[in-house]
Amino acid sequence: MTTYATSERPALYEMFDERFRTGRCMNGDADLEVLHTGCRWAEGPLYLPAWRQLVWSDIPNDRMLRWDEETGTVSTFRRAAGHTNGNTLDRQGRLITCEQGNRRVTRTEHDGTITVLADRWQGKRLNSPNDATVRSDGSIWFSDPDFGITSDYEGHRAQSEIGANNVYRIDPGTGEVRLAADGFGAPNGLVFSPDERQLFVSDTRAGRIRVFDVREDGTLSDGAVFAEAGARGGARFDNLRFDDGGRLWVAAMDDGVHCYDPDGTLIGRLRVPEAVSNIAWGGAKRNQLFITAETSLYSVVMAVTGTHPTGPGRRPWLDAGSR
Repeated sequence: MTTYATSERPALYEMFDERFRTGRCMNGDADLEVLHTGCRWAEGPLYLPAWRQLVWSDIPNDRMLRWDEETGTVSTFRRAAGHTNGNTLDRQGRLITCEQGNRRVTRTEHDGTITVLADRWQGKRLNSPNDATVRSDGSIWFSDPDFGITSDYEGHRAQSEIGANNVYRIDPGTGEVRLAADGFGAPNGLVFSPDERQLFVSDTRAGRIRVFDVREDGTLSDGAVFAEAGARGGARFDNLRFDDGGRLWVAAMDDGVHCYDPDGTLIGRLRVPEAVSNIAWGGAKRNQLFITAETSLYSVVMAVTGTHPTGPGRRPWLDAGSR
């Protein structure tokens, strides 16, 4: 493994607001650790606590990789993987994957078989599912931009059958795919607030993060702008993750990893030597931030703790593995 010493590059942490310091966001490792390099474009990191492993996607190489926390070794998890992008876990600890190339959302069962959860909406093929999140009621929400059909680099070039880039919800009882939100340039990362009362969605092409109130029936409000990237030239928003202090951490491409206070103020960032695609919390205490950035997988152990990927409530398989 390799570390980037602070003497060789600017400090890892950059503070824009005193709350970044008082919230302990600048505590922890002083440097990034490189866990792996050699990808074409890395995305979709997901920590699996029961196995003490992290899986992620190398989209152009059409493979998923696996890093083992105990040994530090990296191996191939799945090849000819459908140009997978985002990964998450459902309430039963099963892997939920967005397959850009196959234009579908799948679930890997405990016996290794793969179940297709969504590949069409109103009879039309999805564009290229990008990221997914699971609510505590078992519903699965996913973004569907056109990144995987604009060229053959991260999928297969094709025309959109839907003609729009939307966010969808898979009903936990019927499996029906329903439109959840529209009006995006390219919806990308999405995450529920820790209390699940709001859904945050990044729009990469529009350069903003939108926030929606979640109604009791599971439908969304019209949404509002939570943050915009325009003030920082290199920033383009990708996926999103919360810490247990209610702060939103955002993969911001050439501008590193952003950290937003609950009121929407950008209070600080992490500098990363490559364009940041995705982030994920993991480790035994969920205070290890894993970062996929262009060719590499990075890690930094912090003094803040990330929230669980499957929302509030009891998850014996997850809580036991995270002690």
